[in-house]
Amino acid sequence: MNQAEIASRRAARLGAVQALYQMEVSGASTADVIADFVAGKLPRETEATYTESEGDLELFKVLIEKAVERQATLDRAIARHLSKGWRLDRLDAVARAILRAGAAELEQQRDTPTAVVINEYVDIAKSFFEGPEPGFINAALDAAARDLRSGEQGA
Repeated sequence: MNQAEIASRRAARLGAVQALYQMEVSGASTADVIADFVAGKLPRETEATYTESEGDLELFKVLIEKAVERQATLDRAIARHLSKGWRLDRLDAVARAILRAGAAELEQQRDTPTAVVINEYVDIAKSFFEGPEPGFINAALDAAARDLRSGEQGA
């Protein structure tokens, strides 16, 4: 995969996180956020420096559509691995969006190695959080990957 393809996939992941957040806080529809992505409104370059290319529209669509369609399953896979006493709905909305996008990609994009998926979403978390959240997201996605990619070697 060349640098342009890597940047395109990163932009799609960041855009998916922003779209899932937007959907949760404003009630935007899947169609609304896909239109925003196509129009270049997602991801917003001011929020990350590596989104200099157009995003991978197909990856973006898969992440958004599957995160919405399979939200209950993905949320269960994430919630099972949260620390005792924590619930997914108690997390920051951005962290929730990162976890849902990451879980959707782990489940749906099996051709992308687990470590790559997790590292990408940890990097996104680092662009939004300066505290312990990236480490928490790393641990939660790593644990959820065992459920979402069960039977896959190295998951």
